[in-house]
Amino acid sequence: MFKKILIANRGEIALRIIRACKEMGIATVAIHSNADEECLHVRFADESICVGSSAPRASYLNIPSIITAAEVTGAEAIHPGYGFLAEDPHFAEVCESCGLKFIGPSSQTLNMVGNKSQTRRIMMKEGIPVIPGSNDSVKNEAEALKFIRSIGYPMIIKASLGGGGKGMRVVQNEEELKRNFPVAYAEAESAFGNGALYLEKYIQEPRHIEFQILADSQGNIIYLGERDCSIQRRHQKLIEESPSMVVDTKLRKIMGRFAIRIAKAVGYVGAGTVEFLLDREKKFYFMEMNARIQVEHPVTELVTGIDLVKEQIKIASGEKLKIAQDEVSINGHAIECRINAEDPQKNFTPTPGKITAFHMPGGPGIRVDTHLYDNYTVPPYYDSLLAKLIAWGQEREEALSRMQRALDEFIIEGVPTTILFHRKILDNAFFRRGEIYTNFIQRRILGET
Repeated sequence: MFKKILIANRGEIALRIIRACKEMGIATVAIHSNADEECLHVRFADESICVGSSAPRASYLNIPSIITAAEVTGAEAIHPGYGFLAEDPHFAEVCESCGLKFIGPSSQTLNMVGNKSQTRRIMMKEGIPVIPGSNDSVKNEAEALKFIRSIGYPMIIKASLGGGGKGMRVVQNEEELKRNFPVAYAEAESAFGNGALYLEKYIQEPRHIEFQILADSQGNIIYLGERDCSIQRRHQKLIEESPSMVVDTKLRKIMGRFAIRIAKAVGYVGAGTVEFLLDREKKFYFMEMNARIQVEHPVTELVTGIDLVKEQIKIASGEKLKIAQDEVSINGHAIECRINAEDPQKNFTPTPGKITAFHMPGGPGIRVDTHLYDNYTVPPYYDSLLAKLIAWGQEREEALSRMQRALDEFIIEGVPTTILFHRKILDNAFFRRGEIYTNFIQRRILGET
């Protein structure tokens, strides 16, 4: 087992990893930018080191500075968390070449799953159901138009080398294609340094269902049930829950076995997520594989009792999985709301600033993952996520009731947040009945077309 781990991230996920390491007796090194000197992950790590100025490219994306920080502090491994360098094959390769263990899959696997066009080809070869779409990147609008004529609208434009909703646009006709293709290209280029795009048939009112997997270096792979991530805005998740109301035991087994096949096909080692779209007839299609810990991992932890971050670390150290598939059980229901520093009244504009009052909810079945505290200043340079509020109950109705109570108790003043917006979603009759799909927010909450 590692004696010391450097955490190449910030905020709540860095704090989450520090907590797991402390419980395992592993020393931690926090990195931070100039803007994050007072962040809680810096305070609670055993050591901390500044790796650059406020801009992400100068700090949390600054590979030479991060590697130097690991070497001068004597860290043996680097945990990338999510975002930033978590799925960067070059960073993983640099870690490998410097004798540092990257807590995640190999650079070779990251290269495979990071290129969505390439991953599609692998899945088709393996007989995995995929959404009809282009097998290679499309170079321009003319090439896109030619391909769409063979399949028909609606289509979705996606960035080949990214995720998180960046570079994604749904197009219903040729006019929308011409308008959105260059926008998607520019967004992908800005977010991922590569504007490559591919096309998929857009499935009407699907559910976004993802399966959490764990895979060790000895070839053992298990799945830990599913998360329903259908509540999204502009392809970015807002609310996640486990289990899904529409996935029964039989379908869970079928999809879980496919998730394991997919992980084997790319030689996956570590904690990862296989993402599917599920249509109204319960036909499922592979979308992508996320090669990292997910923002929404707590809902799986609450219903399985398995600490995913600890399992990541154990796997990276070479340990064999001690959990067999038949030992995995789903207990109760969990739901997570992502609380962001955004103003829903102003088209969800990010709202950095100083927290003037802060109170976390508590009580039975409530978990809060956050890096906030009184008088903390939310910087303008990074993702707007402030906290993850997770509620557990014996069944979905109890989890929802606890979540509503917790949202009422949650006080964050000084900056606008999405707390009231989440309450509006939970009050919606369609949501409470579980009649949800990926464009639910646009149709049922915002009334967008």
